[in-house]
Amino acid sequence: MFYAKKIHHWLWRWHIIAGLISLPFILLLSVTGAIYLFKADYEQQTYRSMTQVTPSVSYLTYQQQLDIAQKAAKENGVAIPTKMILPDSDYQATQFIAGRFSSESYTFVNPYTGDVTGQFARKDTLMQKVRKLHGELLLGKKGSWVIELVASWLVVLIMTGLYLFFPRSITEIRTLFRVRVKQGKRTFYRDLHALCGFWLSLALLLVLAGGLPWTELFGSNFKTVRDQTSTGYPTGYHGRGLESDPTKTANQLDLDEVVTIAKDKGLAGVVTITIPTKPKGIYSISNRAEALKDQQQIHVDQYSGNVIKAFSWSDVGALSNGRHVVMRIHQGEFFGQANWYFMLGLCVLNAVLSASALVSYCLRKPKKSLGLPKAARDKQIGVLLWGSMLLLGITLPMFGISLLAIMTLWLISKILKKTIRLVSAAS
Repeated sequence: MFYAKKIHHWLWRWHIIAGLISLPFILLLSVTGAIYLFKADYEQQTYRSMTQVTPSVSYLTYQQQLDIAQKAAKENGVAIPTKMILPDSDYQATQFIAGRFSSESYTFVNPYTGDVTGQFARKDTLMQKVRKLHGELLLGKKGSWVIELVASWLVVLIMTGLYLFFPRSITEIRTLFRVRVKQGKRTFYRDLHALCGFWLSLALLLVLAGGLPWTELFGSNFKTVRDQTSTGYPTGYHGRGLESDPTKTANQLDLDEVVTIAKDKGLAGVVTITIPTKPKGIYSISNRAEALKDQQQIHVDQYSGNVIKAFSWSDVGALSNGRHVVMRIHQGEFFGQANWYFMLGLCVLNAVLSASALVSYCLRKPKKSLGLPKAARDKQIGVLLWGSMLLLGITLPMFGISLLAIMTLWLISKILKKTIRLVSAAS
């Protein structure tokens, strides 16, 4: 059944449909993804005058630096910083953060002189614009819907492509390792596309798994499943619902005392301290380490300095843990520099894959036609394939919605053609 010609043509038809829907966007995602991989190097050079300082003998306390940063924010009419990143070098300015996610803004303070070396908002940076183009097409939530639709159809594209190119016999295995260069342009571009697609398939599915949880529908469903199955973050992991006890003492800990607590923990990677803004608020100490297992969340009473709750990464459930693994792979951060080169190579090869697909399609398709193969009647395809489409439609809601739209348009078109034939016959 699976190697029958009618099945082959049916899947080929859907492979072409998926390609026509997603190909222009795949090229865009490949290019913007490759550019975004250079974010750290680009921003290190661009903001060097803000982030780098010359060491001196005397230095200010962290509390004094916080007061300077908050005063500068008030004077410039920007959000008041509520987080601080602990410097890991004597040459590094102290970074204070206001807001969350894409609304973050940054203030840098020279710890030796107390000068504010610079301020900027994340939304104004070039790399944030590249990220928004990559994830939202610079269209906000509407763009996010489009990207989710494209990602969903890309899954269909990969799965149908794997079936179409998979060797049917031992002698066909050699097709997995060669591109025929002497049999004309059509054969060359077809082989180039098929070969790149086959070997990139699993990597692309892995990268898609890292991106889909950021989307609207799939991401929302993912969070629902995670919360219902208790496979996400434990209660209080990010500090929500935890409170300090203001009755214990009238004196609030200053930032330096909390820094001492953080340093005593010997946390790896980038350490962030969240500063309370309310009488019952808490200090939260967290770190972003290269190895997920080294990450911790420590929540401290702002008056007594007692640890209210502490979490290690082992407390995080399977779905959230898995999401962070594939998300870091997606960002080129999971297994060191090799991951970065892996993602850069994948972006470049994916662009080659898409370009060769476009050329191959244009060379093969008849004029004034989409070049879709004639497919067997739907009832001949079998329950398994339609069941697979249904399962994909449930797992990837945007694919399911778009599939319903396509089938509805096809049905309307079929009814109209039949009506026109009946009217023509009657007249």
